[in-house]
Amino acid sequence: MRQIAKRRIANRYYKKSTRTAIKKLRSMTDKTEAQSFLPKVISMVDRLAKRNLWHNNKAANLKSKLMGHVGHM
Repeated sequence: MRQIAKRRIANRYYKKSTRTAIKKLRSMTDKTEAQSFLPKVISMVDRLAKRNLWHNNKAANLKSKLMGHVGHM
């Protein structure tokens, strides 16, 4: 039970920091800054999918939308 509690706290941290990074990326107005930040966000999303905290399809949809967002700036 202690191990589950530890993992739950860690998982919450990773999810929240990823959501915050996504919001930060979406609020950026400078294209070059967003392009340099995009790989970091994609890496965070991939890590959550790898750990089964997010479904693979959710991660793929998010990455697609984020890349489209940065591409259309």
